[in-house]
Amino acid sequence: MHAPPLPFTRDLVLVGGGHSHALVLRKWGMQPLAGVRITVINPGPTAPYSGMLPGFVAGHYARDELDIDLVKLARFAGARLIPGTVEGLDPVNRLVHLRGRAPIAYDVASVNVGITSAMPDLPGFAENAIPAKPLGPFAQRWAAYRDGSGPARVVVIGGGVAGAELAMAMAFALRERGREFQLHLIDSARALSALVPRAARLIRAEMARLGITLVEHAPVARIAPDHVALADGRRIAADFTTGAAGARPWPWIAETGLALHEGFIAVDAFLRSSDPAVFAAGDCAHLTHAPRPKAGVYAVREAPVLFDNLRATLAGGRLRRYRPQKDYLKLISLGDRSALAEKFGTALRGAPMWRWKDRIDRRFMEKFRDLPRMAAPELPATHALGLAEALGDKPLCGGCGAKVGRAALRGALNTAVSAGRDDITPLPGDDAALLHTGGARQVISTDHLRALVEDPALMARIAAVHALGDIWAMGAAPQAATVSLILPRMNPALQQRTTTEIMDAARAVMRAAGAEIVGGHTSLGHELTMGFTVTGLCERDPITLAGGRPGDALILTKPLGSGVLMAAEMAGRARGEWIVAAWQQMTQPQDEAARILRGAHAMTDVTGFGLAGHLLGICEASGTGAELDLDAIPVMDGAEELARAGIRSSIFPDNRALAPELPEGGRADLLFDPQTAGGLLAAVKAEDADALVAALRASGHGAATVVGRLVEGPPRLSPT
Repeated sequence: MHAPPLPFTRDLVLVGGGHSHALVLRKWGMQPLAGVRITVINPGPTAPYSGMLPGFVAGHYARDELDIDLVKLARFAGARLIPGTVEGLDPVNRLVHLRGRAPIAYDVASVNVGITSAMPDLPGFAENAIPAKPLGPFAQRWAAYRDGSGPARVVVIGGGVAGAELAMAMAFALRERGREFQLHLIDSARALSALVPRAARLIRAEMARLGITLVEHAPVARIAPDHVALADGRRIAADFTTGAAGARPWPWIAETGLALHEGFIAVDAFLRSSDPAVFAAGDCAHLTHAPRPKAGVYAVREAPVLFDNLRATLAGGRLRRYRPQKDYLKLISLGDRSALAEKFGTALRGAPMWRWKDRIDRRFMEKFRDLPRMAAPELPATHALGLAEALGDKPLCGGCGAKVGRAALRGALNTAVSAGRDDITPLPGDDAALLHTGGARQVISTDHLRALVEDPALMARIAAVHALGDIWAMGAAPQAATVSLILPRMNPALQQRTTTEIMDAARAVMRAAGAEIVGGHTSLGHELTMGFTVTGLCERDPITLAGGRPGDALILTKPLGSGVLMAAEMAGRARGEWIVAAWQQMTQPQDEAARILRGAHAMTDVTGFGLAGHLLGICEASGTGAELDLDAIPVMDGAEELARAGIRSSIFPDNRALAPELPEGGRADLLFDPQTAGGLLAAVKAEDADALVAALRASGHGAATVVGRLVEGPPRLSPT
């Protein structure tokens, strides 16, 4: 008898995706602690490595070389990633508060959120300048400015090491592009005061060589669109202003009730705060037993100790002390491919220092790009025939919610509705049924998904939108829903937490659609699975698959690709930003799109059978063929690239067999990609199509487009 999966009994929540937590996640993937469910919360799908920022600004690194992909890292660690903004931590109730989402409960938490900037507090900064962090908006603005034309006028505020590195990198990049420039580095006191005198002199000389004007003891009064006004009345011309000064703790930390030091979380030798269930590391923490300056090297060195102490706290073991080094090697970029190295008062500069820094930085980032492959369990030596083939070469979900193929499903369900029920109207090929109750026309449908993401609340939103698709596609108004929920094995406390997250998220989706959850059923099993049975009311005859007419234009409201993206994510082959964008598509409701398309002749939602399979359903029910414009079909970011690389979801072969006449390879393969919570596919009057697409895009469905038309002939699909 095989042992069932071990139940979860403790929640570990990592607040922030900083260097310490990234290393903890990597180590956790290789040494997980049984019974612990781990969550990481970060504003986005990636965490930039600040050590390579000057090299990116100078043009030595591509943008994506700076990013730690937290989606891949979370998958490797068996963790759920929540892209969200933390607004508070409540140690009394052990909750992490997020913007726009229910709180996340924890048994043990760790904070590694770095520091924020006081730059936006400067008058005019928010309107006329951009901080160097977060990296995403800064990188986009800088790349556009750097590659522009004409004289450049740049101001960097903050004369510490970070500001000097930024200024030198900018000067080098502008010089390399042959642009004339004026670049000022401004500090309210003496610049580079944290460095030993020799290091400061070398950097000042390098800045002078690059043409940087250093302005010291000059507080900034105001940022204007075309200049920076100083407190002494001087004006410095600028059309690109940024800042690397004013580092301070995140404001929400002050509200936690934890012991603080100058606003930073005070931690002991075990990296533990005044609450033994809350740890902190990196720049957001203050080492009370051995104070040190804010530097990324300490966050990296703290990671192994943090990992051990989190495990010890969760498992009831002994804690390990963190002993920081007295000094650390500072490697400072000098704009070109040279750097300055400083430690113990000694400073050296030159190209070898840059190669040294580059090697260290790349080696650090390689830890997260070359994640160890954990061996899959081997099949027993003796096993039934066909077992290896049934398992296949990808996870069961494989990007399609573990759905059964269309052919198998039709074979099992190809039975007529009982003639003894005159209150049920059979509908041609639709997933829903039409019921007549007391003069009302009611549609009912059910959908059930095996979890394709680790976050129960996100999965609930996806599953709710997915289940509502049939109701919206028939032109009905959602009315009521019941939920069917299978939780993975966990103790009662985690059952309550998880069920609360799921129901809060699902209820929000259903209520926004006009429906209420009126009941349901829960049980425990091997993995998270959820579904909804949904009813809707029709004011007029429902839209079915059977009303399409030759000449109708075919409108698709969402891009394709969720299947291949989820399959790639499970295999660790998708970029994090692609996956988060796909999540956003899958959680986008279709109620407004259904309202705009309420006059469609035929309509369906595109889900497990892919666009080709669901369009074939319209053709079969309507007695038409269809032509598809492959170039017009919208696809999700990364989907076509992954399809060309041969990534497939587990149901792809069944879907592909439905329309063998269509082309193969690349974008064409996405026609057979199973979609979760996909868009609506509507057959509409050709003369109305452009206006409908414009209305859809105006309502937030930016990918909506005409993808083909219905034609005379047998139910067959062909490219235009």
